[in-house]
Amino acid sequence: MKLPGKVKIVEVGPRDGLQNEAQVVPTAIKIELIERLADAGLRVIEATSFVSPKWVPQMGDNSAVLRGIKRHPATVYPVLTPNLQGFDAAIEAGATEVAIFGAASESFSRKNINCSIAESLKRFEPVVSAASALEIPVRGYVSCVVGCPYEGAVDPRKAAEVAKTLFDMGCYEVSLGDTIGVGNPASVKRMIEACAKLLPVEKLAGHFHDTYGMAIANIYASLQMGVAVFDSSIAGLGGCPYAKGASGNVATEDVAYLLQGLGIETGIDLAKLALVGDWISRAINRPNGAKAGRAICSRTE
Repeated sequence: MKLPGKVKIVEVGPRDGLQNEAQVVPTAIKIELIERLADAGLRVIEATSFVSPKWVPQMGDNSAVLRGIKRHPATVYPVLTPNLQGFDAAIEAGATEVAIFGAASESFSRKNINCSIAESLKRFEPVVSAASALEIPVRGYVSCVVGCPYEGAVDPRKAAEVAKTLFDMGCYEVSLGDTIGVGNPASVKRMIEACAKLLPVEKLAGHFHDTYGMAIANIYASLQMGVAVFDSSIAGLGGCPYAKGASGNVATEDVAYLLQGLGIETGIDLAKLALVGDWISRAINRPNGAKAGRAICSRTE
């Protein structure tokens, strides 16, 4: 199948990447990270999350981050809003796009957001209608689309049902998350096939974790299925506190390297991006999880 000519990368490092860091990252570092990412050519950067600081202390400075960034005119800065209270706070801080999330696994939903899948989706209806009234775009996330830390393999039809519900609710795009990184090209293709029966493939995005080293292979498989939007995290930052042993979103540098090699347009300056990954890894004192990033930086040292 013909691969897409252009791919949109949604950078989730500042939110999904940093939210599980044990040490609170200074607000100034978060702001600088977001600005450096925009400067490297990223046009969608998930900036923060308006969740209760009780649940995610790292995101307690959400308003300060959103108000503090110098916005690039070509970049959008979506934020996660799990409820109406979070949505109102996000709008007050200047949010122009929001994201909501559900799970394809009942157990994960109960452990992650303390309610059933159906209840969680119902909870988002007021957020979507408030966003719609203000003409604020809403993106949807589905967690555990191929596997769950509590239930094992997830039926592709379940992932498709949740994705369709979010789409029908008004989400302009639905990101399919392999939260614990157990997917492989075969299981990912089955899941995308199931989703594509219920909603257009151009409305789907891939969100792959690299726990078993499969993320890049899964992105390539998704490209073959016509998916042209992928979430990734600078330097491979992040995991999920509720998915035991899950480590690392796929690194943005590795995704950009793959797409550049395939001749697919992203608008990203890979050399600049690699330097951002090196900088943030040093700033928060953790290993750089991007293989392409490390290789590029070692060439220039």
